[in-house]
Amino acid sequence: MIIGIPKEIMHDEGRVSAIPETVKKMVADGATVLVESGAGVGSFYSDEEYKAAGAELVDDVADVYARADVILKVKEPLFNEAKGVHEVDMMKKGQYLITFIHPASPVNHEMVKNLAAKGVISITLDGIPRISRAQNMDALTSMSTCAGYKGIMLAANDLAKFVPQIFCAVGMIKPANVMVIGTGVGGLQAIATAKRLGAVVYAADIRPDAAEQAKSLGAKVIDLGVPASEAVGEGGYAKRISDEWLEKERAVIAEHIKDMDIVFCSALIPGKLAPILITEDMVKSMKAGSVIVDISIDQGGNCAITTPGERDVKHGVVLEGIKNIPGMLPTSSTWMFANNIYNLLKFLAKDGEMALDMNDVIVQSSLVTIDGEIVHKGAKEAMGL
Repeated sequence: MIIGIPKEIMHDEGRVSAIPETVKKMVADGATVLVESGAGVGSFYSDEEYKAAGAELVDDVADVYARADVILKVKEPLFNEAKGVHEVDMMKKGQYLITFIHPASPVNHEMVKNLAAKGVISITLDGIPRISRAQNMDALTSMSTCAGYKGIMLAANDLAKFVPQIFCAVGMIKPANVMVIGTGVGGLQAIATAKRLGAVVYAADIRPDAAEQAKSLGAKVIDLGVPASEAVGEGGYAKRISDEWLEKERAVIAEHIKDMDIVFCSALIPGKLAPILITEDMVKSMKAGSVIVDISIDQGGNCAITTPGERDVKHGVVLEGIKNIPGMLPTSSTWMFANNIYNLLKFLAKDGEMALDMNDVIVQSSLVTIDGEIVHKGAKEAMGL
């Protein structure tokens, strides 16, 4: 099996899908590993280290795509400006792609259709189920940990005031109010980080267990009023609620958001578009200089006016729609990611070749395209297929 590791081309993306440590393991497993020259520079891994681990360095990324049986990436395929061609157009029929695809997100629909048309067998890391035997493959959890920490640090940097309570010669400055919407892995890390910075932290999640975990970290829980029977889906994940309950949830958020200095959005529904929980009118109600960090943007975003991939200021509020926040922690996030993706590859490959067990829940939930078809349920639903 030939494994290709291209350099990531998303703006400011420092991560890479394999590190010398995992390359060495792949080579020991019998694979040939092609690494594009400079692929690890952003994560502080040199070409010499990859070469010492047994990788073959390749100067032209087109050669990586042309030769590899399996392509390992961090982010979804994008247009490669240096080559003047989309990454999908460098792929070939029967080639495997393993990366974060976020196939339900509208911005990725055309790309997913092109993957199918090319005959690429694509697997999305955001589809890995949170079950015990998939824990060491769960890159979404790893990256959510990074996004929760770094997202709050971004907000603190954007905020035009102190985060902790400050006593000075002219009096006391109150601490910032932070609201975390969606208290999964990323949200819990955001709560912990905001608490460490000295903020007063509020948390909102429609799942009672998630809200309880937020409370255990010291957050003040906002009751969204959605019954557990409506809120909790398979595996303890949030499920899509009716429009009626969604409106009630938004109404509760609207009551609190106007008092917040930072709002951290991380409410997701596995494999589907993220729910819109913050409307433009809610943003208008916030204090000038407030900050919204929308880490759910890869799946559409929780705020209606977040610009994907950009930092904007709208109605006096800073909106962080950066899509690769974990890439701002390239050393830590790359180490986690590279080990996750190696463990997934090891699970999928049998006797040195890729062999998908279509009856396995890990394959069923993460497979996006195969045999020229889009098979991912969330993507098909979002595309109206």
